[in-house]
Amino acid sequence: MVTVADQLVRTLSEAGVRRVYGVVGDSLNPIVDAIRRTERIEWVHVRHEETAAFAAAAEAQVTGRLAVCAGSCGPGNLHLINGLYDAHRTGAPVLAIASHIPSKEIGTGYFQETHPDRLFAECSHFSELVSQPAQLPHLLRIAMQTSLGQGGVSVLTIPGDIAARPGDGPAHAPVRVAGPSRVVPDTSEIEALARVLNDSERVMLFCGAGCRYAHDEVMKLAEALKAPVGHSLGGKEWIQYDNPYDVGMSGLLGYGACYQAMQSADRIVLLGTDFPYDDFLPQARTVQVDIDVTRLGRHTPLDLAVHGDVAETINAVLPLLRPRSDRSYLDRMLAEHERKLQRVVDAYTTNIEHRAPIHPEYAADVLDDVAADDAVFTVDTGMGNVWAARYLTPNGRRRVIGSFRHGSMANALPHAIGAQLAQPGRQVISISGDGGLAMLMGDLLTLSAYRLPVKVVVFNNASLGMVKLEMLVDGFPEFGTDHPQVDFHAIAAGCGIPAVRVENPAEIRGALTEAFERPGPALVELLTDPNALSIPPKITAAQVRGFALAAGRTVLDGGVGKMLELARSNLRNIPRP
Repeated sequence: MVTVADQLVRTLSEAGVRRVYGVVGDSLNPIVDAIRRTERIEWVHVRHEETAAFAAAAEAQVTGRLAVCAGSCGPGNLHLINGLYDAHRTGAPVLAIASHIPSKEIGTGYFQETHPDRLFAECSHFSELVSQPAQLPHLLRIAMQTSLGQGGVSVLTIPGDIAARPGDGPAHAPVRVAGPSRVVPDTSEIEALARVLNDSERVMLFCGAGCRYAHDEVMKLAEALKAPVGHSLGGKEWIQYDNPYDVGMSGLLGYGACYQAMQSADRIVLLGTDFPYDDFLPQARTVQVDIDVTRLGRHTPLDLAVHGDVAETINAVLPLLRPRSDRSYLDRMLAEHERKLQRVVDAYTTNIEHRAPIHPEYAADVLDDVAADDAVFTVDTGMGNVWAARYLTPNGRRRVIGSFRHGSMANALPHAIGAQLAQPGRQVISISGDGGLAMLMGDLLTLSAYRLPVKVVVFNNASLGMVKLEMLVDGFPEFGTDHPQVDFHAIAAGCGIPAVRVENPAEIRGALTEAFERPGPALVELLTDPNALSIPPKITAAQVRGFALAAGRTVLDGGVGKMLELARSNLRNIPRP
C-alpha cells in the first residue's frame, strides 16, 4: 500500500530533496518511516526543532534548492517557528512539514492541539492543512513551487492519521523546481533611470544581497558614474571584493565613509537592498532598483522606483549614460574612507597579540587568515555579526550566513549543520557567541553523532555583549547581561568533540589551524574581553540620545581589520594628475 506519507516523501525525493531535518514524534511516525524506506533521502535527527528550521534555511542558501524540516504535533512544530521566520525573511526556499493531531479531534481541545496552518501564516507564503488524502499531491506541488518561486517558506500541516492512510492519486506529482526568473524593467523605466542619473553629479551606490549575481555589472556602473559603492551587511559578501570604489558599510555595524558618502551625494541608488534602518538613509534624493516590487520605497521616499533584476537593469541603462571624467567626489570619499579606517584601527593594532583577555578583534582577524578561501561562515547574531562585518574578507567564493534580517540568537551552530550536510567537502565555520551557543547547545550532539566536520569557534566573553552595548547606548545601566563563566570546551569534550580553550592570544593561530586540519568536528573556545566595545568617553550624553548617531559612532570606534588594507589599495589606484 502506498500511503500519503509515501507520496510525500517520494515527491520530495524526485524534486531533489536529500534530507529532512527534525525530531521524531508520534504524529510524524508515518512520514519518518516513509523516509526510512525511501532511497536518496535521509532523516537528520537534531536535538531541537528550531535547529531543524535553521539548518534547512542554511542548506537552501548554499545550494539554492528546496530544503525541508519537520515537527510533530503541538510543541514539536511550534519549535520550528523561529527558524522558519529566519528562513522566510532571508528568502530561503524551505518547506516545513507540521504534523497534526488526529483529524477527527481537531477543534475539540485535544492533547497538544494547536492550529499550525494559522500559526505559520505570518512566516510563510503558503500554509495549508491537508484534511484528506486526495489533497496531498496538489497541495504539495503548490507548496514546493511557492517556496522556490517566491523565495521563502511554505508549510503543510498533515494530521498523523491522514499521513498513514492510502494515497489517493499518483504516488508522486511532477513539480517545477526552478527558482525565480530575472525581471527586466520596462523600457520607460530604464529611460527614466538614465535621465535621473545623467542629471546627477554625485551619485552613490548602496548595495544589498540582491547584487549577488551582479558584482561585475555594479563595478561597470560605478566606473561609468564615478560613484563610491557602499553596502549593507547582507551585501558584503557579494560586492566588497575586487571593488576599487568601496567606501564600507552603513548601519549599526557600519564603518568607513559609507554613511558620509550617502549623505553628501546628490543621488543615492539603492541596488538590491531592503535596508530597514531609515535613520541611516537620507530620506531624499533616492532611486531604488529591486526585483521585488513590494520592497520599493518601503523604508525611504523615492524619486524613482525601478522594478527589475539588478544586473539586467544596469546592463540596460549603461548605454544611455553620459560619459564622465570628474572623479573628485569619488576620490574624496575613498580618501575619507581610508582616513576613518586608519583612525579606528590604530586602537587595536598595538601589542594586542600579547594582551589578555583576548581582544575579539584580533581573534577574528586571525580566524580570517586561517580559514579556507571558500569557507562558509555561519555567524551568531550580536557581536558575532560585528566581527563578521569587520574582519571576514570576502572574495567571491566565501559565504557568510547569519540571521541578518530576523536577528535571532543561536543561529550559527544550526546554520552550520545545514551548510555542512549540504556541502560535505567544504570548510564550515560557526562563529558562535557564548550566549548563542548556550541557547541551542544540545546540537553539539548532532555534530558528534553525524561526525560533521563543522568547526565551532566560540567567542566567550561571559556576556550578552550586543545587548549590553544597546543598554549603554540607550542610557540604561547594564543589567542581566553578564553571567558566570562557562567552560564550553569541557562541554564539547563531553559530547565527544575535540576541543581546546584558549586564553593566551599567542596561541590562537595554532589552535585554529589544528582544529581546521582535524577531520570531523572541533571546537575552539576563545576567552575574550567583555568590554571590547564599550562606549568611548568622548561621546556626550546628548550624542548618546538617538540610536543612529550614538550606536553608529560606538561601533565605528570598534576596529575594522583588513578593510583598512583594502581602502589603502583603492587609494593607490586613484589616477594622479
